[in-house]
Parts: sequence; structure tokens; C-alpha cells
Amino acid sequence: YNAGYEICGVVTPPDRPSGRGMKLIPCPVKEYALEKGLKVFQPEKITNNTEFKDEIKMLNPDLVCVVSYGVILPKSFLKIPKYGCINVHPSMLPKYRGAAPIQWAIIDGEEVTGVTTMQMNEGLDTGDMLLKTIVPIEAKETGGSLFDKLADAGAKLCVETLEGLQNKTITPEP
Repeated sequence: YNAGYEICGVVTPPDRPSGRGMKLIPCPVKEYALEKGLKVFQPEKITNNTEFKDEIKMLNPDLVCVVSYGVILPKSFLKIPKYGCINVHPSMLPKYRGAAPIQWAIIDGEEVTGVTTMQMNEGLDTGDMLLKTIVPIEAKETGGSLFDKLADAGAKLCVETLEGLQNKTITPEP
């Protein structure tokens, strides 16, 4: 958003009950999107959801950026954007594919980790890698503090990836 790209929509999971009163609480992504006047989609599921896919097709996105969505996107969705879908993953792929890459990097005593952008396919973190950036892990790092560092690095790498795809300066790596 701050890099000046046109964002035609934001997809985030449906609001979930939280707290003692089990009140429906929107996630921070939804709150930010609404604050910026962006269209928000909250499908319960994507596979076999033709109504949602038709809405996305009407937006005619050039590219879809996925960050910590937690759902494997079906091939029918991955084919919608002109340039496909990219994932911003908080690890130096191929190491720590899948869930909990931040926690595993700390548990395993890694000194560095990073963020990888990748072209998405039908598998879990199995597409071609596009760009990477290294993030040091401090001696007393926590999952929360490392998450914050990786989120900042990931946002910058996402913009670099978008620019590289636009300028055709990225060579995908299997």
C-alpha cells in the first residue's frame, strides 16, 4: 500500500469469536484494509467457492500476494491473476517449509533466518523461489520479536519482488 501499488482487494479469514464474551473480532489485516478503504473478502473456504472466485476474476488482478494465509490455494484460484500468486514465507526456503518456521528456527538454535518470496503452485511452499533476504537471530530472540523482524523484512522483500516481476529482473529458482 505504502509503495503505491493499486490494491484491488484484501482476502483474510472470517472474523472469529474471541475473549471472554466470545465477541467477533476482526484481524489486524482487515482493520488496516478497511482503514485504507480497501475492499475486503472473507470467504469461509476457497475451494469450490465459485462466487468468491468470480468476484476475484472481476477484479482482474495482475498478481496476488499471499502472507500467512494458512490455506493451500486451489489451481483454479492460482490461475486467476495474470502473473500468478506469490507467497511471502518467513524462512530461508527450502529450510523450514510449512508451519511454524519462526519457532523452529529458534528451537534449532539457528543464528540467521530470513524471508523468501516464491511463485505459488498447488503444493505447500513448493513453488519456485524468487527472492530471499537474511535476518539475524539474536541470542535472546523470542518468537514474537523474530516475527516482528521478519514481518518488516517480508514487507520490503514483497515490494522488491513486485518490482522485479514488473521489470522482469527475477530468475525463479526451483
